[in-house]
Amino acid sequence: MTRILAVSSAAKALGTRGGFDAVVLVGHDLAAVRSPELTPLLRTLAATDATFASAVNAIPAPGLAGSRLITAPTGPITRDHDDVRRYAEAAAHGMRRARDAGSHKPLLVLQPAPDGDVYAEFARVAALGAAGSLWQPLEAREARGKAITPIAQIGVAVLGGAFSKGDAAWVEATDGGLALARDLCGTDPERMAPPKFAAYVQQAFKTLPVKVTVQKDVRKLQQDYPLLMAVARASLPVLRHRPNVVRLEYTPKGKVRHTLLFAGKGLTYDTGGADLKTGGHMSGMSRDKGGAAAVAGLFHTVASLRLPGVRLIAELGVVRNSIGSDSFVSDEIVTSHAGCRVRIGNTDAEGRLVLADLLSHLRVAAAKATTPRLFSVATLTGHADRAVGPYNIALDNGPARVLRTADTLGEVGDRCGDPFEVSRLRREDFDFVAPRTKADDVLSCNNAPSSATARGHQFPMAFLCLASGLAKHGGDGAMPLPFTHIDLGGSGCEGGDWQHGFPTGRPVVALLEAFCR
Repeated sequence: MTRILAVSSAAKALGTRGGFDAVVLVGHDLAAVRSPELTPLLRTLAATDATFASAVNAIPAPGLAGSRLITAPTGPITRDHDDVRRYAEAAAHGMRRARDAGSHKPLLVLQPAPDGDVYAEFARVAALGAAGSLWQPLEAREARGKAITPIAQIGVAVLGGAFSKGDAAWVEATDGGLALARDLCGTDPERMAPPKFAAYVQQAFKTLPVKVTVQKDVRKLQQDYPLLMAVARASLPVLRHRPNVVRLEYTPKGKVRHTLLFAGKGLTYDTGGADLKTGGHMSGMSRDKGGAAAVAGLFHTVASLRLPGVRLIAELGVVRNSIGSDSFVSDEIVTSHAGCRVRIGNTDAEGRLVLADLLSHLRVAAAKATTPRLFSVATLTGHADRAVGPYNIALDNGPARVLRTADTLGEVGDRCGDPFEVSRLRREDFDFVAPRTKADDVLSCNNAPSSATARGHQFPMAFLCLASGLAKHGGDGAMPLPFTHIDLGGSGCEGGDWQHGFPTGRPVVALLEAFCR
């Protein structure tokens, strides 16, 4: 994890005695920067390089820290479609350039952003982007050692402004949570097979106030998580692939104001099962655990900050959807933990089966919790990527819509650089999964890819409501429970590249800022 240092005076830190070995300057109008140390260098660069305002540049800078200056312009920020991610992206590009130049302790200097809500969090977003850009896959770190991550700390300063110790602590803790999420999501299917996933989570929380329990007894899982175990059935003959449910609990000191309950999809590998993924579409399916990974990352950040007032409970379904002689198949009817008879429509729609049993357990816990909100978090559908590209999607049930849960994620996500698209659950979604006979209560899926199915990311939430028992806790129920489903199908990996793109760790930041602070 990268240490973040709050620098109160940029002017003092810029020089050779400031303790840093490179200066990374991020801004939207670098020609307007007024600093005795920086302005002469910037004027020379602007006069000699036409890419001054549009590209990352690294120039010799005698008298500055490390005798090198990296400029990283954000590009335009005043158009209707610009947002705070410009600062995160520029800081990431600049920090990687500093690393490649040989820096070990760079100073990130930020030109103040324009006033207004859009850029109110620009400094923290930029610092988080800089720190996150240095993450390297766990396998690479284990094989190559510390040399692959040479930057251990970053100083952060705002020209003419402030970056506080509280800001630094927030960035450091959030970067730690995102790093855990990226490790869990982005690591290969053997290194992060279900037992190793659980062990990695246990180790990550060893010194933090989070209770971690792992249920791995096959008979107990078959009794309590029947849908999850249908997915896991073909994996049982291979001991290292056997499933588990990881339960996390964070209880703050003092009074609990509200409780957040999370179901996280943790498919350590998804072959598609009997409905086998073909045509090269299996590559990248080790990242189908991004939902569970993000939930673990959120817990890590909240616990690192020791945030008051909010209690967190999670169940992570850590499973491998293998192919074999004992694979579950379409047309089977499996009774969920909530007592709902589920007809399997496609074994490659396995994530919603795992989530339904987890949500059913959380539904029971929510009935006894203080001001509960339930969430499912999953890399669930290809339709999410087709529909909104690289954005998280949030859908509310009736009680959650009254609380504006998805809308809040959308508003907060825009400010903190973790944006959401808000979608809606409709009656057609319930019609889509309605039973065709009296032999079953709900259909899990049709037999076409979600990306080729109308409302392919919406109707799975209708299934979750029914199969988990949450449909009885809508606005018309005796005990309404707010439930929001989050689909990361397009946002879980950079560039939508599930095989090679770095995992994003989203939506840790938006959830943290919307409901944990």
